[in-house]
Amino acid sequence: MSNKCPMTNQRKYDIKERSLAFAVRTAKLIDSFPRKITLLEYSKQLARACASIGANLEEADGALSKKDFLNKIGIARKEAKETRYWLQLIKQISTNNPADLDPLIKESEEIKLILSSIINNTKANS
Repeated sequence: MSNKCPMTNQRKYDIKERSLAFAVRTAKLIDSFPRKITLLEYSKQLARACASIGANLEEADGALSKKDFLNKIGIARKEAKETRYWLQLIKQISTNNPADLDPLIKESEEIKLILSSIINNTKANS
């Protein structure tokens, strides 16, 4: 199997695997949250946004055109930004150990930057 992205002909950096691992880590942390109404609602939003990053990357991998590819990667980037927001919000209201969220906040930012780079490189190579 080629280690090149079919739409950009650039080397893959395992962003799909990284986003999956990120979603799993986030889900495990969510499961440890206390069962409070606000945290439950925010956690649902966080879980959806975080899982959507990888789902959109999978769709991008099967894109039929560069436009479709860019659209899916753009959605994944938006979901990474939304994930970061929910993590920051939950950190502000969490009574557990809010520092547990710092590595996830950092990872969401790194994923967003990687996706931005993919978008920029794809556009530059068009």
